[in-house]
Order: sequence, then C-alpha cells, then structure tokens
Amino acid sequence: MSVKAPSIHTPGWILEFRTFLMRGNVVDLAVGVIIGAAFTAIVNSLVKDIFTPFIGLLIGGFDFTNVFFTLRGPHLPTLADAQKAGAVTINVGLFLNALIQFVIIGFVIFWVVKAVNKLTAKPEAAPAAPPPPPRSEVLLEDIRDLLAAKKTAP
Repeated sequence: MSVKAPSIHTPGWILEFRTFLMRGNVVDLAVGVIIGAAFTAIVNSLVKDIFTPFIGLLIGGFDFTNVFFTLRGPHLPTLADAQKAGAVTINVGLFLNALIQFVIIGFVIFWVVKAVNKLTAKPEAAPAAPPPPPRSEVLLEDIRDLLAAKKTAP
C-alpha cells in the first residue's frame, strides 16, 4: 500500500515575482547599486582624505568635522568628545562634508556620462533628400517643357 504525498500549490504571485527578479533590467539595477556603493566609498575617501584637508588648509587649517553647535549637554572642543558625553549637537561640518561629496559625485557622474555618450555616439545620418515638389508645380513644369518644345519644333 503506497501513500501519496499531498501536493503543495505554489501561488501564482511567487512565479510572477521570480520572473520579475530574473528580468535583465532588475539585474542591471542590482549591479548598478553595487557598483554605486563601491563608487561611494571611493568618493567618500576622496572627499575626506584629499579635498577636505586642502579646503581646511585654504581656510587656515580649519577642520569641518568639528564644526558643530551644542544644543544640550557639555560644550566640548571636538564632536567626538561631545557625542561621547551624550550632548545633543547640530553637526554643520558633517553636513558640509556631505554637501561637498554630493557636488563631487555629481561632477564625476557628469563627466562619466559625457564620456560614455561620446563613446557611444551614433554616426550622423546622411541628409535626407528634399521632399518632392507639389503636384501643381510638377504640372506647371510639364506645361512649360511642352511649350518650349513647340517653339523649337519646325
């Protein structure tokens, strides 16, 4: 005597979801997000380790990361010390760093897109032939040619 195992019905939405995930554009989007995260790490380092020190040097050795206002708690010289002490702060310097990163990312993306567009530029199509003249103009030319032929005939 054999016992038949009960069949489990798979809802249709699961198959639709699997199809959705396997579409090419979803996979492309996932790859783009992963590359974007890696690119963000590079830009964060570029801003934090290269641009911010130069900007700080230009404005007299000023460090943006320690520009903050204490709303409540002890007034300490660095943001890290204030945060360790539990102070409530408005972190203007961190916002400025994020703003600089945004501008740099926008600038780099602009140049990357510009380069990609230049590499993938399609060749210009040959100029289109002029449209045919209207029927009335063609008829007038035919009449002119007939009259000219009559004048030259003996």
